[in-house]
Amino acid sequence: MSSRRIIDRFHDWQKDDEPLVLATVYDTEGSTYSKAGQRIIISVNGEYQGLVSGGCVEGDLAAHAHMVFVTGDARTITYDLREDENAIWGMGVGCDGVIKILLQRLDAATDYEPFRTIAERQVLPGGGGTCVTVIESEDNHLPPGATWVDWGDSHLAWQMPDDRRSAIQNQSNTLDKIAKPKLLRQPSRGGAFTALHAPIATIPRLLILGAGLDAVPLVTIANEVGWFVTIVDHRQIRIDDPQFAGAEHRLCIPLKTFPSTVTLEHYAAVVVMSHNLEADGQYLSQLTTRTDIRYIGLLGPRARRDRLIKTHELDDPAFIARLHGPAGLPIGAYSPETIALSIIAEIHQVLDQTR
Repeated sequence: MSSRRIIDRFHDWQKDDEPLVLATVYDTEGSTYSKAGQRIIISVNGEYQGLVSGGCVEGDLAAHAHMVFVTGDARTITYDLREDENAIWGMGVGCDGVIKILLQRLDAATDYEPFRTIAERQVLPGGGGTCVTVIESEDNHLPPGATWVDWGDSHLAWQMPDDRRSAIQNQSNTLDKIAKPKLLRQPSRGGAFTALHAPIATIPRLLILGAGLDAVPLVTIANEVGWFVTIVDHRQIRIDDPQFAGAEHRLCIPLKTFPSTVTLEHYAAVVVMSHNLEADGQYLSQLTTRTDIRYIGLLGPRARRDRLIKTHELDDPAFIARLHGPAGLPIGAYSPETIALSIIAEIHQVLDQTR
C-alpha cells in the first residue's frame, strides 16, 4: 500500500477520535516484503492500512496491537518467516526472512503524535526530514517509542525529556540527510539505547503538461501508486474531462502565463506531452533551470526531441542529463496504457536512484 493511502486512512480514522496503533518495521534479515522504515496503521477493531508483508503477518500483528491499545506501552515483535521448523509450528509462510516491528499507540489525547507530524512531512511539497525512533532503551526517561522528527528549520521531540534530546539530535546531525534507514546504538545520561534513524520520504508530485487522451492512463496509474498529480492544459474542455478526476489539481493555463502560475519546485517529475511542437519547446525552456526537478520526460520520438533541443537551444548538459525523451523504459510499449506504465516505471526508477 502506498504512503498516501495510509495517510488518507489515518485521517479518516482520526476523525472518529478512536485510538490507533502505528507499526514500524525497524529491522529485517534476509528476504522480506518490506524494509526498515515501512509503516502501517491499525485500528482498534483490527483493521489495518498498509502492508509489512504480503499479507502473511498483518492479521497476527493486529492481535498483538490489542495489548498496545490496552496498556498504552510501545512493544516490539519479531516474525521469523524462514523455512525451518516454523513451517510446521510457526507462521509457516516460508518467506525466508525476519521482520522486526515496533508498535506504538496513537490517540486523540496526544494529537496522534508522532505519526501526525510524520504524515504531515510526507505530504508537504518540499517536506521530508529525518525520523529517529527509540526501539530499545536502558534509560527510563527515554522509553521505546520516543521519537525525534527533524526537518531542518524545526523539529518534534515526542516523549523525550529536554535533557535527553541532545544525544538524539547530535547523532541525527552527524548522519545529516540519510538516504537509507540505520539502526544505531548509542549512550545517553541514563543508559544506552537503540534507535532507528530513517529518512521521511515525501510523496512524489508529478506535473503533466498536456491533457490529451493519452494522458488519462498516466494520471490513473500515477494516482494508483499514490503520487500527487497536477495536469495542465490551455483547453478547459480537456481539463474538465472526468477521466482526470484522479489528479489533485487540474489547471487550465495559457502557455504564456504558465511560468508564473505553476510552482515548479514542488514537483519531483514533469512529463511534457502537449503534442504541439512550439508548446513543448516553451515548456522545456521553462524547465531548464529547475535543477530540483529530478525527472523531465518528453513524449515523442528521439528525432523530435533533438529538433526541440536545437530549435530552443536546450543543450545545457545538466538539463540534458535529466531529460528523458522518448519518455519511458523500453518495454515494447505501443498503446497509451503501456506507454504510461513505462513512463511511471522510469520515473520511479529515477526518483529511487536520486533519493
